[in-house]
Amino acid sequence: MFEENFPLKQISHYKIGGNARYFFKAKNTEEIGKAVLKARKIKAPVFILAGASNILINDEGFDGLILKPDIRFIEKNDDLIKVGAGVPINQLLDELASHNLSGLEWAAGIPGTIGGAIYGNAGAFGKEMKNIVESVIVFDISRKIPKIIKRKNNECDFNYRSSVFKQNPGKEIIIEAVLKLENGNSQHIGEEINRNLNYRFHKHPLEYPSLGSTFNNVPLAEIDNDVAVNFERTIKADPFPVVPAAYLIAEAGLKGVSFGGAMISPKHPNFIVNILDATAEDVKNLIQLAKNEVKNKFNIQLKEEIEYLV
Repeated sequence: MFEENFPLKQISHYKIGGNARYFFKAKNTEEIGKAVLKARKIKAPVFILAGASNILINDEGFDGLILKPDIRFIEKNDDLIKVGAGVPINQLLDELASHNLSGLEWAAGIPGTIGGAIYGNAGAFGKEMKNIVESVIVFDISRKIPKIIKRKNNECDFNYRSSVFKQNPGKEIIIEAVLKLENGNSQHIGEEINRNLNYRFHKHPLEYPSLGSTFNNVPLAEIDNDVAVNFERTIKADPFPVVPAAYLIAEAGLKGVSFGGAMISPKHPNFIVNILDATAEDVKNLIQLAKNEVKNKFNIQLKEEIEYLV
């Protein structure tokens, strides 16, 4: 049932990481339940992996089961879309555009799955997943007997790049979701998708493997007033006023700084890119360097948007 000694580097967007003792790709809820029960029986810890586009996998790998929910379906009911957690974001975008449904254009070009996007309340251009999530079906594996439950939007505790699922990792596996979109114009939807794709192409270092933004942007409300006045020209809505982490890292003089095979991108300093077969340890060193230098220069503590598999 499980693949053994699975090389996680193969499925990581970063192309970094060791081997998992066990790996299983589940196509439905029944398979997830069986995998969890088998892992319990052999006393193997379980880690839930979505699209592997926002997680730094340890060089030593994982001595347990990596469980990847790969539930893929899309069902339309007027302006409501029921979608499996394993559906890639860009696949769903294509489907929405074909039905003239608007509300997810901001996510064009973001790698990963819908389940992962809900887990981290992904967002861009001032919009977030929480704006379109109607409800989420999850498999609660924290119980002695795992149980399927439904969470409405207000029960998901969506916050900036966070949710109840991210706050309690490994307890609830996102199975599917219902998204509420708006009726739109196919031409306008296509134009916005292309505009966002072009923005990422020109602004992001897509020529190298990365995990996207390493750090959250810093909410202006968390910065002391006497420090905040220095950032008036850099503030953007994300969806509330924030100071971009990329600006802080650049001002700390870290653009292009490298360690081992990893580098803080000179094109977008909030991206740490894999330029030469980097290790997770290389990336961790640059993360700590960025946090230290920004703290020393601005007295601001950067917080990782990425997660770690340790």
